[in-house]
Amino acid sequence: MEATEILKMNKQRWEVSAERFFGRTALPEYGPFAFNEEQLKLFGSIKGNKVLDIGCGSGHSLQYMGREGAKELWGLDMCTKQIETARKLLHDQQVEVTLIESPMEENPGLPSNYFDMVYSIYALGWTTNLSLTFANIYSYLKPGGVLIFSWEHPLHDRLKYEEEQSTFIFNKSYVNEGPEYNEGWQNLAVIHHRKLSTYINALIDAGFMIEKVIDDVYLPEEHSENPSRWYSTQKANLVPATFIIKASKK
Repeated sequence: MEATEILKMNKQRWEVSAERFFGRTALPEYGPFAFNEEQLKLFGSIKGNKVLDIGCGSGHSLQYMGREGAKELWGLDMCTKQIETARKLLHDQQVEVTLIESPMEENPGLPSNYFDMVYSIYALGWTTNLSLTFANIYSYLKPGGVLIFSWEHPLHDRLKYEEEQSTFIFNKSYVNEGPEYNEGWQNLAVIHHRKLSTYINALIDAGFMIEKVIDDVYLPEEHSENPSRWYSTQKANLVPATFIIKASKK
């Protein structure tokens, strides 16, 4: 399937499903069973910084950035409904807000060497072209600027719970990469499976310096007792649900 077809399919699916994700997995949270920003402190001081959210969704991470004192709030998302929701959520911000509807693989005219911080919370893995997306982000950042992103750990959906055997099994290859119909989206969306090393090496190839790679698991006291859920405590005890990477522009 061509990248343009995948983008069209995924956009259609997001327009239908966006409301289900409003306000979910947004800063200070990085993702399921992951430590949050208040624990990790990856951004440091946000005050006075110009920030760009890749896959900004409903705008809740940008709202967090605004509360933390960001100077300018920029967001990019391919979903019309998400951009409209973010615009409503952020209407009362006291700083400039710029929201742009565009896939992350394209540069819709964002300024070069401009942003102090670019981040993406559980969105960057939707890209159909990882190298191009990282090249775009690298161009947006000032020298010394920081990229922080989180995404579902590529081991997570390789493991499936078999109720008849009451156990988890690996039912997909970790090493074979490429676009796949995603089971978590009822096979109505296509997401590229990529090894963790692929993300790291693509960052290096784009010119980034890797500062931190985190796939530690945080298990809250209250947790799911249903191992067949997409994100379950039982699975999180075996493989991470989320990974986080911090990199900087040289």
